[in-house]
Amino acid sequence: MSVKTVRYEYHHMGIPTTEPREGEKYSSTFKMYTSGGENSEFRIQYHRFEVDSPLHPLLKTVPHVAFKVASIEQAIEGKEVLLEPYYPFEGFRVAVINDHGTPIELIETNLNEEEIWYGSKHNSVIYPEASKISR
Repeated sequence: MSVKTVRYEYHHMGIPTTEPREGEKYSSTFKMYTSGGENSEFRIQYHRFEVDSPLHPLLKTVPHVAFKVASIEQAIEGKEVLLEPYYPFEGFRVAVINDHGTPIELIETNLNEEEIWYGSKHNSVIYPEASKISR
């Protein structure tokens, strides 16, 4: 019997905040504001949530780390899933698991970093308003 090993490659870190920050983008889907990441060597993002955000309480209160993986299915197998796999935008698939009280974001993508951070977000689930404007 062979055991499959998941390889995790650091992608970014997300930190919940209650303070508005310059350059925030609003997500009507998740009722949250996101700033940072693209101009940070360590890709640190800040997330500010509205009271009625539908996201899991851990995502709204505990910093998370995000890793790229080859297969989300393999990476979430046997784990407590906080956010089921979905495509926030074309070519970029995400899920979030709970690792002993810490949310871990898992990313499956073939997009390069420029496409992820600066590319067009067509058909964006997170930022549907931006999808309409960018077309």
